[in-house]
Amino acid sequence: MDTRSLDVKDIESWVETLKAGDRVLLSGTVYTARDAAHKRIFAMLQEGKEPPFPLRGSVIYYAGPTPTPPGMAIGSCGPTTSARMDPYTPHLLDLGLKGMIGKGDRSPEVVEAIKQNKAVYLCAVGGAGALAAKCITSLEVIAFEDLGCESVKKLTVKDFPLIVAIDSSGGNLFEAAL
Repeated sequence: MDTRSLDVKDIESWVETLKAGDRVLLSGTVYTARDAAHKRIFAMLQEGKEPPFPLRGSVIYYAGPTPTPPGMAIGSCGPTTSARMDPYTPHLLDLGLKGMIGKGDRSPEVVEAIKQNKAVYLCAVGGAGALAAKCITSLEVIAFEDLGCESVKKLTVKDFPLIVAIDSSGGNLFEAAL
């Protein structure tokens, strides 16, 4: 099976071409956000405020990187369990979010929202946070610094290895495994 090199800035042109099981090397800008950040972003949206990054065409990585060691752009940066963000995900997808990176299965509501919004859910290898960190070339905290590792960060990734877990038509690796 071939591995496709893709850039986030062109996500609209490739998102619908991916199929569950495809291997991807992703480059470009992604934003980290976990449980606490999702809760705050959702509250901001309910108050009519702008989120800390543009949702339209963006990719969120469900990760809470460890502190950055000297000489590195980031500390260990493995994926967290995606299902914890499921209560927020359909609304974010409706607002233009195009991709999510994490680990584990998603709820039927999220799968339906992925299909409706022509988005994609990508999985990173759990337990390989140090390896993932080697694909991150820059990090900038952009919101909720008080949350520490769960603050929202803008990352630049280069050839980040991922697998398409749920594609824009609803193809789902987790269902195929049953």
